[in-house]
Amino acid sequence: MTTQLSDRLKVTKADKIATITIDNPPVNVVTLALYKELADLFQDASNWTDVNCIVLTGSGRKAFCAGLDLNEFLAATVEEDPYRARIIRRCFENIRKCALPTIAAVNGPALGAGAVIASVCDIRLATENARFGLPEINVGRCGATAHMGRHLPQGVLRRMFFTGLPISAQEAERWGFVDRIVSHETLMDEALALAAIIAAKAPLGLRLGKEALNAVEFMTVEDGYQLEQGFSTRLMTTEDAREATRAVVEKRAPAFQGR
Repeated sequence: MTTQLSDRLKVTKADKIATITIDNPPVNVVTLALYKELADLFQDASNWTDVNCIVLTGSGRKAFCAGLDLNEFLAATVEEDPYRARIIRRCFENIRKCALPTIAAVNGPALGAGAVIASVCDIRLATENARFGLPEINVGRCGATAHMGRHLPQGVLRRMFFTGLPISAQEAERWGFVDRIVSHETLMDEALALAAIIAAKAPLGLRLGKEALNAVEFMTVEDGYQLEQGFSTRLMTTEDAREATRAVVEKRAPAFQGR
């Protein structure tokens, strides 16, 4: 089932997987309205019971997302900037904290906001022509480094910011930012195949696991592991956790009920 949420955003759901496509040709720039739509969509997605994994991509072959709409930015005033900043922060936060695992299928350049959108997903696959850049300095702005710094070494991050030059998909893979490079023709097949593996897991296990991963990311190892053990104890109370163990012992596919 495909739902066109707006002229710029569409959602397809099938087999416990949702594919969200940024559809704002030619290069899928983000306007303030699109930031709001993405923020609302990913907030809603946390409550979807018919989906266990999300694939986020861009339409066409030119770009995953080329960043902020510069024409809209030129028309903005300094007084409006704090309001705009809150909306943009909410978008990135809602994607990163979405209760469902997310895969970015990066089908071309991801620049500025596009690089951040990819970075706040859990896993990134990219085509050979993808590149990741922070061109903010070229348009008199700061930003993106707080999110990208979760994945990249400081030297690489600062080179990207100060020069405005992007890194290739190959360099991004070398630093672990990109999980795997694939051809444009196979990108969605590869992303959906990976999503299918994830979507077959216990729904509550995925959700509690995602919450735990986000929570422990900036903790010490000891505090993080203690918190993770608490999440594991919570999972023990679910029917699906018992079913998962029984299925392994009985050498069969599990039948999860989401409870």
